[in-house]
Amino acid sequence: MRKSSCLIAVVFLFFSCREKITIEYLGDNHDHTHTDLGTDGFPQMPISEDNQTSLEGIALGRKLFYDPILSGDESQSCASCHRQERAFSDENRYSVGINGISGKFNAPALVNVGWQSSLFWNGRAKSLEDQALEPVENPIEMHLNWEEAVVRLKNHDDYPGEFEIAFGTNTITKELVTKALAQFERSLISNQSKFDKFLNGEIELDPIELAGYNLFLSEKAECFHCHGRPLFTDDNLHNNGLDTSPDPGHFLATLNIHDKGKFRTPTLRNIEFTSPYMHDGRFQTLEQVINFYSDSIKTSPTVDPLMPNHNGGFHWTEIEKLQLIAFLKTLSDTTFINNTEFGNPFSE
Repeated sequence: MRKSSCLIAVVFLFFSCREKITIEYLGDNHDHTHTDLGTDGFPQMPISEDNQTSLEGIALGRKLFYDPILSGDESQSCASCHRQERAFSDENRYSVGINGISGKFNAPALVNVGWQSSLFWNGRAKSLEDQALEPVENPIEMHLNWEEAVVRLKNHDDYPGEFEIAFGTNTITKELVTKALAQFERSLISNQSKFDKFLNGEIELDPIELAGYNLFLSEKAECFHCHGRPLFTDDNLHNNGLDTSPDPGHFLATLNIHDKGKFRTPTLRNIEFTSPYMHDGRFQTLEQVINFYSDSIKTSPTVDPLMPNHNGGFHWTEIEKLQLIAFLKTLSDTTFINNTEFGNPFSE
């Protein structure tokens, strides 16, 4: 590994639209600048030895994330359903693929996903690399077989050289494509919210926000069990009582009947930007989400044990609901949704 003083840089040359973006590597071949994605107050990010993050890999992954070359008719990219201004989520209840077909799920936000060990709402993928394999070939998403995707990249003017810069080979494979995408997604770290500044002693929370935080941590709300600090997700799957006959959920990944209705716990970081809510996008506002947990939880055989203990909900007062929402909004990170390093390189 080179020290930071080495002559290593990633340079983007921007021309019209997506016609020409090149990644230039200055330094000895394949001796990359590996980047430590851990941040103060967060646990060490688990990264496999065979896909250590580098500036070059992140840059390539960012370009692929925004490039519609990976869709059948070249009309959609990963970013089509994961929009930065929405904390890399989709404002539509169901995302629509290139053939105009809607799925059954709302596209999850990509916030601090480098710490997640289960991906997709039902947790069927165990790494970002595994997750990135599916949307390209999925007929209701990008609908392009990987063989054709690799051919397109191999025939591209720039990609073979950029893969050599990032991975030491110009032999492009789907595995290297997903490794690059995973590196970029691991770089999508959000830790500059008002709440983070409060924890760092830089600012104070307003009284209503602080009351919401205290309620969040109390047994009257129980939120902290599944949405604890610092990531505000337990990286687990739960049946949160949405339906008496729930969607199969995690059962489709495990075939264990005890997993019916269980879905991945989303992070609450940037929750203000990621509506609609729940795996199926059924709630349009945070107020609807809070009202559900307050008074509309349903019982089913696999519902989380915390839920039925409260007789259909936690029964918060109107003031308590406002307090919880005020606290949740302190988790919004406008730096994250406006960070140009995460944005579309083809529009710069």
